[in-house]
Amino acid sequence: MMRSVARPLYTDHERPSAAPAFAGAPDGTPPWSATTRFHPGGDATMGGVSLTAIAARFGTPAYVVDETDVRMRCRAYRAALPGAEVAYAGKAFLCRAMASWVRSEGLSLDVCSSGELAVAAAAGFPAERVIMHGNAKTPQELAAALEYGVGRIVVDDVAEISRLAALTPPGQRRRVLVRVIPDVEAGGHAAVRTGGEDQKFGLSIATGAAGDAVGRVLGQPCLELAGLHCHLGSQIIGTEPFTTAVVRMIDQLALVRDVYGVTPPQLNIGGGHGIVYETGGRALDLRRFAAAVTGAVESRCAELDLPVPRLTVEPGRALSGPAGVTLYRVIAVKRGLNRTYVSVDGGMSDNPRPALYGARHEVRLVGRAAGGAVRACTVAGHHCEAGDLIARDVPLPEDVHPGDLLAVAATGAYNHSMASTYNQTGRPPVVAVSQGAARLVVRRELTEDLLRRDVGL
Repeated sequence: MMRSVARPLYTDHERPSAAPAFAGAPDGTPPWSATTRFHPGGDATMGGVSLTAIAARFGTPAYVVDETDVRMRCRAYRAALPGAEVAYAGKAFLCRAMASWVRSEGLSLDVCSSGELAVAAAAGFPAERVIMHGNAKTPQELAAALEYGVGRIVVDDVAEISRLAALTPPGQRRRVLVRVIPDVEAGGHAAVRTGGEDQKFGLSIATGAAGDAVGRVLGQPCLELAGLHCHLGSQIIGTEPFTTAVVRMIDQLALVRDVYGVTPPQLNIGGGHGIVYETGGRALDLRRFAAAVTGAVESRCAELDLPVPRLTVEPGRALSGPAGVTLYRVIAVKRGLNRTYVSVDGGMSDNPRPALYGARHEVRLVGRAAGGAVRACTVAGHHCEAGDLIARDVPLPEDVHPGDLLAVAATGAYNHSMASTYNQTGRPPVVAVSQGAARLVVRRELTEDLLRRDVGL
């Protein structure tokens, strides 16, 4: 049995000891958190806690997140980029516990809604280390960001400039970044490529919109142009797209200097760093990325006689994705003519990425020894949707049966944040594990929670 945990999660003055070494994500990195262990007899542990015990205590489906793994990755980024600002992209996964971990590890935080900002505020995240994103920020969201005193607001449209100026109290100045389209296509799926011309984010260099926005910001006494921002996409595993974007962004900084006589001090190149989802998969190598990007910044600035700006990177899934596992209970096994379906008690409401992006995940049976051979199975969700498939053609024991427990790897990013209540299904809890202890950090959404929002006739 797991012991109950009365103490709080780690604070700014308390750190997990002996965190495993982490060198980035070289080829061959498994898709499980650094503290995950698979034991003889079939059980598995994360953070020293049995996954079968977690399922028994908290039920299934359940998200499990490895605090030690998150902290280890935060430290790896700070070590690889010692002169840069590392800002966690909260859209990947955010709750008060996660915000507290990245805060205590010295990271900044980027948010893209008033809801994410509210979580940051509830966790006591320092306002000066918060970056506000969003391609269509409402006036209410801008007002909330200004009231909280966020360190920077990323301008994504020229209309935001006048709104910010109107909302800023007399005598105050707000620091902004202008989001520029570098016209670099990169990312694991067309739906998550955001650095090219033909998408909704940013201001085009080619049309002159980016230059117009810079001029408008500089023309507002209450706004300070802190720098430029770009974001190329998600699940990028090579360094070349980043170095190409860096050169184009440095060129824009030089153009601002030449036209307006000011040199913005910051360059934010976003995130999108790819991770491993299946054994044998590839990820962005952090050390190579850091060396390539910092080298490109320094060399291009030297060529243009430009001061080296402070670099900001915004990893999201690279910090939280590998730290997460989702636990499901097998409900039914159907052996058809061409395919074996293993149906579980969750699905696209708690992991929409396979349906949205064709994402693949590694799946393991945990909690008992496997008997006999393995066969290719498709793990199916319980929703009334033919596309509700969590993992296609994954090897599972031939004797898999109802009641078995499955663990799905690398679900720490975008699963909880994109979860829905499809079919009026409550969202799973989030359980944090570290140093042999488990704690509920987000409770399960119950039927009464869903009905509470339904005001009736």
